[in-house]
Amino acid sequence: MRKAVLFVSVYTMSGSFDGAALLAQQHISDGPRVGDAPSDKISGSTRADTRNILCSTKINQPNSQLGVQSKARWFCASGTRLMTANGIPNHATGQFPSANDPYSIAGQTITYAATQSPVVRSEAGQPIKVPGYALNGIKFDASTTGRCRSDTTDPSTCDLVEGNGPWDIEVLGQATFDFGADENHGHVQSTGEYHYHGIPVGMLSAANKAGQAMQLIGWAADGFPIYARYGHHDPEISTSALRPMKSSYRLKAVPDANRPDTAILPMGTFTQDFEYSRGTGDLDECNGRFGVTPEFPEAIYHYYATDSFPFIQRCVKGFPYSLSSQATPVAEPRQDDEEEGRRDRRPPPPGGPRW
Repeated sequence: MRKAVLFVSVYTMSGSFDGAALLAQQHISDGPRVGDAPSDKISGSTRADTRNILCSTKINQPNSQLGVQSKARWFCASGTRLMTANGIPNHATGQFPSANDPYSIAGQTITYAATQSPVVRSEAGQPIKVPGYALNGIKFDASTTGRCRSDTTDPSTCDLVEGNGPWDIEVLGQATFDFGADENHGHVQSTGEYHYHGIPVGMLSAANKAGQAMQLIGWAADGFPIYARYGHHDPEISTSALRPMKSSYRLKAVPDANRPDTAILPMGTFTQDFEYSRGTGDLDECNGRFGVTPEFPEAIYHYYATDSFPFIQRCVKGFPYSLSSQATPVAEPRQDDEEEGRRDRRPPPPGGPRW
């Protein structure tokens, strides 16, 4: 297959072009052509063209709860979709710091880049920590650094910060550990970065909440779109009824060897408690499928944020840029109209959570 090398420069948060800033450099394979995958039922579905779709999305609105502006700008250049944002959500959040999350939301410098011509690979999905970003510039990140040891007999001995055990604790879908997630399934890292572990409820339209409309809520690291909860019953017919998409993951019938006792830590506590079972739901191992959407009536591969595990996809089917996900805390807040966020000037509490 041919290889292409893509060099991308970015705009600053003020909107000026910064030709010296190299955002991403990645060798990208052309990938499979239409028809390479035996399961391809929709013509053109393995290769997509997202040009001219939401190429000038901009958010610049006050977050009255935090007292700062929420800013995110999406734009397209040279076949690449780019985003810059300040990491401030454009909706209400839980109160942070809180008893289970001792950090304040702080402004960030966030950049993103992905191709506008994504391709679905024929092989299995590629695991990825940050699978994408919401339209408001907030990252999706379903995993945690919380761990338990195999010999755990008391949940309080598990480390929610940077545990050294092999068992990965889930934020959602379990009741043993509380990571302080709010109604948007989001919380705050030690850097002050607010992020989502599941469906960002505060972003959803009234029509989507009522199950009357699909809603594109973000873009994945490989360039494919991410939708919230609802998809068409028949993925090839745009007039078919909408219903919640069901993931194809289930709890394992038998716990893995050396897992902590399920009487102490019930099944569903750990990422390893789940398995992908093809055909048991609507979606593939990356929580995606081919189908028609409002933005892509000719059909496209796309992902879903779902109400059950994995909540947000843990892998991508296309080719992510190596530097598609970047975030750093803002050095100092500015008090004028260009203020990017608020820093929590108090040092984090000893041993406090970092996700």
